[in-house]
Amino acid sequence: MNRQKSFEQDGPALLLIPSPIGNLSEVSDRVRKAIESCDVIACEDTRNTGKLLSLLGFRKPLISHHEHNQSVSIPKILEELSSGHKVGVMSDAGYPVISDPGQNLVRAATEKNWPVISFSGPNAAINALVASGLDARHYLFYGFLDAKSGKRKKELEELRTVPWTLVFYEAPHRIVDTLEDMVEVFGDRPACLARELTKKFEEYLRGTLQELLSAAGDGLKGEMVLVVAGCEPEQVSTEAAITRVKALTAQGMKQKAAAKQVAAETGLSANELYRLVLQRPKPGEEDTEIPNR
Repeated sequence: MNRQKSFEQDGPALLLIPSPIGNLSEVSDRVRKAIESCDVIACEDTRNTGKLLSLLGFRKPLISHHEHNQSVSIPKILEELSSGHKVGVMSDAGYPVISDPGQNLVRAATEKNWPVISFSGPNAAINALVASGLDARHYLFYGFLDAKSGKRKKELEELRTVPWTLVFYEAPHRIVDTLEDMVEVFGDRPACLARELTKKFEEYLRGTLQELLSAAGDGLKGEMVLVVAGCEPEQVSTEAAITRVKALTAQGMKQKAAAKQVAAETGLSANELYRLVLQRPKPGEEDTEIPNR
């Protein structure tokens, strides 16, 4: 087991530092101090990160670390940690590791028992979710779908029955194709398209997938977050639900577990289904007559 107490050490560590997704004023004092403490920073694109650091008033040695050079960059970063250095990890925008190659680096560092410390900061998915108007109590962040329509539709089919709000990232040149595939697979669900978050031209489009598709045809620009309502439970009769519970029970599932599963599938009450399967009276409706003996 790897047990880390982040604030009880000041030696070498891997610092996961979020970058602004558009607005430089969202860089916190703590993030600035984290950057200042780094001996070197690993980043997706040294040009983008170098420009950002310059705007923030920093000059730091940079290591290129992206999807296509991990076999070289990860050993180099681990070597920096072995030399006693603090290494920052920054993506082009938002959190490192989320929809970028940082996960393999984090895993490699934790396997070597190096501390990995994350810092709070801007996140496009959360920004879009909480302002979407859709249910934010339970949600699934999926990130980018496949760029090819066939594979993308297959992914969407696997997500079609998920009851939670779904959050995706998408590039502007693919948004129309993605929305077309979603309408085909999901149907016309409530959705929200957020673009240019925290920037001057920030915009939220709230409506249905079909309405968003019509608007996207006007050539919307900027990185996008697409928030889509989850699958509504199918409305089925109580009789059909009881039949389903009995069928699952016949397959070896316990009655309570079967009632819970069917309740999740249909939106009906698990307790009511369980009572009906056992044909028990509702509380307060018990037979009060004294039975014949």
